[in-house]
Amino acid sequence: MKSVMREVDSPDRRFGSGWISGFLGLALAVAGLAIVLCFWYPEWLTVQDARQFYSNYEQMIRVLLSLILVGAFFLGIVSTLLRQQKVLGFTTITLVLIATLMGGSKATSKLELTSDVYLGLDFFLLNLIFLGVLFIPIERLLKRVDQPILRYEWREDLLYFFISTLFVQSLTYLSLAPSLTVLATTEWASSVRDTIASQPFFIQFLEIMFLTDLAQYGFHRTFHKVPSLWKFHAVHHSAQAMDWLAGSRMHVAEVILMRSFTTLPMYVLGFAEAPLYAYVFFVYLLSVFIHANIRIPFGFLQYLIATPRFHHWHHGIEEEAIDKNFAIHFPVIDMVFGTFHMPEDRWPEGYGIDGHPVPKGFWKQLKYPFRSDKG
Repeated sequence: MKSVMREVDSPDRRFGSGWISGFLGLALAVAGLAIVLCFWYPEWLTVQDARQFYSNYEQMIRVLLSLILVGAFFLGIVSTLLRQQKVLGFTTITLVLIATLMGGSKATSKLELTSDVYLGLDFFLLNLIFLGVLFIPIERLLKRVDQPILRYEWREDLLYFFISTLFVQSLTYLSLAPSLTVLATTEWASSVRDTIASQPFFIQFLEIMFLTDLAQYGFHRTFHKVPSLWKFHAVHHSAQAMDWLAGSRMHVAEVILMRSFTTLPMYVLGFAEAPLYAYVFFVYLLSVFIHANIRIPFGFLQYLIATPRFHHWHHGIEEEAIDKNFAIHFPVIDMVFGTFHMPEDRWPEGYGIDGHPVPKGFWKQLKYPFRSDKG
């Protein structure tokens, strides 16, 4: 495994070296094997609400799986022929053979089985493909700094992305628990909720944005000011490179607490499902966008809605960037509370925390907030 990772991170990535075909083949082979595993264990590895969709389009998925495995095998052969170090090509071919021996596109499907507990392996794959296809080309065309797609610590951030999507059911349940508890004990407010839910879609959408941003601002600023909480949030700020994947780096405890705190206004006040779902999708894209390595002149709009430059200053390593720009949607909230900072035509010179105190690696970072500062 170490030799594979060394080859993936190899500086020799020029066209014709076999690295591009090797990396793409490896990515396709891993995706193909994951899909086969989803066919084998759908009740464990697929999101319950999506299983009917998979059943309806099963034949199409199997054809796509065949193309993925054939493409991975072909790229693995090309990499093996071109590259002096054969590990990427051989690993790709091996994974394709394993997937094929497990049935490949004809893997036994048990999509009829049901289970209340699952891991979202399919959710991870779909999220990664969707965001990668959307943001990687944009970052290549509109990049702020010239950094490779597989930049410094990309593997750590991909693992965070993997964990947060794989355990989507558990994280959602834990973060919604406070809201569901409040709802169960405040049935007397049902008339107020009905009134709120009867408002026009766009009004509800804006109200959700503003209320969750106020909650997010308070939560976010508290995690910066309270030392014991800062150690959890420091994990997020330890990223030294910014791109579409960097926002995934968050301690699992903070993810649960943040989602709990910011979803309370949405569910307790009784907003209708349509604006709620629209907001969830909107904030899903916006949270990726504001971390992205994108330089776009937004003009006066950058003072109305959060942009990459606004949020990059929150991650800036300079002293002037400390404890600034806590809002996620509306910079005006920072303006009101005196924490707005966005110098004209300037970006941070670097990212992270001065001295870089947070250790490297997912498991060390998971334990970091509980570590004693003594010694």
